[in-house]
Amino acid sequence: MPRTTSRGRRAATAGAALLAALALGAAGCGPDGPARPPTAPLALPRSAPTSTGDLTGWKVEDWARYVADSAFADDPAPRPWTAARMDAARPRPTPEYSLTAPAAPGVERDAPPAAVPAAPQPHPYGPAGSVVGRLFMTTPQGDAACSATVVSDPVNPGRSNLVYTAAHCLHDGKGGGWLRNLVFVPGYNRDGRLVHGKPNPDQRAAPYGRWTAVRALVSPTWLQEGGVGARDQYDYGVLRVSGEDGSGRSLEEVVGGAVPIWFNAPREQITAAAAYGYPAERPFDGLELAHCDSPVAPGRLSFDRSRPPMYVIGCTMTAGAAGGGWFVTRDGKPNLISVGAVGDRNPAGYQAGPSLQDQAKQAFDYFAKNVR
Repeated sequence: MPRTTSRGRRAATAGAALLAALALGAAGCGPDGPARPPTAPLALPRSAPTSTGDLTGWKVEDWARYVADSAFADDPAPRPWTAARMDAARPRPTPEYSLTAPAAPGVERDAPPAAVPAAPQPHPYGPAGSVVGRLFMTTPQGDAACSATVVSDPVNPGRSNLVYTAAHCLHDGKGGGWLRNLVFVPGYNRDGRLVHGKPNPDQRAAPYGRWTAVRALVSPTWLQEGGVGARDQYDYGVLRVSGEDGSGRSLEEVVGGAVPIWFNAPREQITAAAAYGYPAERPFDGLELAHCDSPVAPGRLSFDRSRPPMYVIGCTMTAGAAGGGWFVTRDGKPNLISVGAVGDRNPAGYQAGPSLQDQAKQAFDYFAKNVR
């Protein structure tokens, strides 16, 4: 792992061994019917600014109203996610944007980064690698999969049931609705013994069990705006999950740890980044956890200069890796700074992820404290 540098505070770095050497604070050693109806446009609270890109005026009651209006609820009778069903799920398409085509007016971006080849995470993953997993969902087009990460819960240290991912892995956005039957599988295929199209024991696919989403939150911007562009600067979401085994143990306890989110990270301190996920589009197959270790500071991509510019790194991971965590080392421990959100297909050479600044922190803090 690269040596950290100092700029008043220790700069953040990332490398191939980031999750392999993860210091975790363990607390203990086909569609199911029609999709949910589209979410109606939300009326912004009176105390809030008129722009969904600026929620600095929101109060607790504004977030409470938004959560109630956005109306996420778990499925009352979901069809079980067997190993065979998970194997058949298609990768959730990643929003695409070309860094080589002429930029539209108002778009600010750095030159395309050099592609960083994705490398497989060595088996078995163990608790460290297993903080990343696959997130399965039912969409109007059928069963699909993204990636996601177990993150620390500031309200329940050591007992987190929170999972962080991309908004487009949870909700179709403007004019659409919540995706259904959301289930997180940490450490998917931990031992590397799954084979496509062949019967596999459920324990082999889901060594830490399946965790059903009971509540979820995405940025209000994601629900109000459409198309690839400025809303992708807020392409993040958080889930609260519950274990299917009914043991009462938390996700963090079962997996062995969780990763803190570094909100409002100073960009000048992000000198490298490592992106993790389960790419499932060719040449990948969705069975292997992979990572791209960018040795240079992320570039910038901005569709709206009033919003935090996205991070951009070279990475050859494909669809299915979206929502996977981006990590840096801070004070000797991994922190999550972003999630895979936007990329390109031909060739697959980069990923872009949101910079988690004030709005992301405000949403997460409200969710962790108030949404059960």
